[in-house]
Amino acid sequence: MGLVLSLVGDVQAAGSRGGEFGWPLRPRPAVERYFDKPERNWLPGHRGVDLAGSVGQTVLAAGAGIVVFAGMVAGKPVVSIEHAGGLRTTYEPVRAQVAVGTRVRRGTPIGTLSAGHEGCPAAACLHWGARREAGAHSRREYVDPLGLLHEVPVRLLPMTA
Repeated sequence: MGLVLSLVGDVQAAGSRGGEFGWPLRPRPAVERYFDKPERNWLPGHRGVDLAGSVGQTVLAAGAGIVVFAGMVAGKPVVSIEHAGGLRTTYEPVRAQVAVGTRVRRGTPIGTLSAGHEGCPAAACLHWGARREAGAHSRREYVDPLGLLHEVPVRLLPMTA
């Protein structure tokens, strides 16, 4: 029995840059640790993904927005970007090349990756996080940043003869 490759969803034309969000590292990085949503915001979990990179690698804005934080948090350099719809993405450890208030587009360089992300097996890891801010009818919620990419899932289906 063979397998057939099936692409599910809307496939973008070759070379097009579909979607509002893209990878914050190029080339596309390996995911070293996946999102593990905590049952409650204050409980243990992994509120983002860890992407393998290299020290000094350029970190890119995943989507259009405004830089709302660029500085140190608990001794680590962090950049945060506010996007439309109350979404905020964070990037750490990243030495900022942008100032608070800067408007960025998807793919805009925002800083360089530093070493020192604890638990990362690669030379350097970018911790990329995302959350929806609290609204009138909702609470702050951590979301999987990989879900922002809207990539076409690949499914292997059995061949029928």
